[in-house]
Amino acid sequence: MPDVIFELSFIWAGIIAFAVLVYVILDGFDLGLGILFPFAHTDRDRDVMMNSVAPVWDGNETWLVLGGGGLFAVFPLAYAIVMPALYMPIIIMLLALVFRGVAFEYRWKTVRWRRVWDSAFCGGSAVAALCQGIALGALVQGIEVDGRAYGGGWWDWLTPFSIATGVAVVCGYALLGATWLVMKTSGGVSHRMRDLAKPLAIITLVFVAGISVWTPFQDPEYFGRWFNWPGTLYTSPVPIALVVAIYLLFHGLATGRDKTPFFAAEAIFVLAFIGIGISFYPNIIPPALTIREAAAPDSSLLFALVGTVILVPIILGYTAYAYWVFRGKIDPEEGYH
Repeated sequence: MPDVIFELSFIWAGIIAFAVLVYVILDGFDLGLGILFPFAHTDRDRDVMMNSVAPVWDGNETWLVLGGGGLFAVFPLAYAIVMPALYMPIIIMLLALVFRGVAFEYRWKTVRWRRVWDSAFCGGSAVAALCQGIALGALVQGIEVDGRAYGGGWWDWLTPFSIATGVAVVCGYALLGATWLVMKTSGGVSHRMRDLAKPLAIITLVFVAGISVWTPFQDPEYFGRWFNWPGTLYTSPVPIALVVAIYLLFHGLATGRDKTPFFAAEAIFVLAFIGIGISFYPNIIPPALTIREAAAPDSSLLFALVGTVILVPIILGYTAYAYWVFRGKIDPEEGYH
């Protein structure tokens, strides 16, 4: 029976990691679009920007719910430790997402207060992205565990490292938003976002490089994964692939391609996510709690897995169909609302 727990726990860890990754891939450019709102010159440009995500934006949070709900259901010990450690950034993130969603709908219903709701949409997007990065940084730097409970303080999540990761995520999401708009829009909006994408790419990559160097020094185990032989041999494909993605990003922007920059930027996020996974494995809360130790009983894991195996393909299929239906560049003369 312990073998079953071991196998199912790692399957579930993969499912939750996949859900979080899909959320970042899909909602990252959505939040980035909101962060870039102040760079739009006119209300019409802002309308075009919002219409590019209007048919799909609210479905992206499904993956965040799956990741958080899955953690609660199948890794209750990890959930009970992570939540007290990260209450503040998580609560602020959720409030920002709610406020942002309200602003998304309300700005279409008013003229007098549109600027207010535009600011709310931008602010909610930036705050949500910042808090996601801070929570990630706090998790990477390690959470203090005392027995089977959180053993740290209320403000342990607030460190220079977590702030740096928060700003990095804001810049990275803005890059995703800019490249998304390059792919989905035309005319002035597309040209402006292509110009913004280049400095955003440079800033994002500076943060990626800095945090990549900083992370191994957060824990000796991280350092061993990346810099000790033969660990370096196994992890080397990640930075090599990252160099390829960076080349494709800048080459696509320089040569006027519409799709390549967006998918290259997404690839950078995927590779960064893989890098975090390499540093974490087999821990779910570094450095103290492993995936196996945090897992629920095998009966709970198996019961939840049955429903997940059915629902996840359905959600994936629906999401893919929605993006397929609304593929291509949007018509600025037509609106979704």
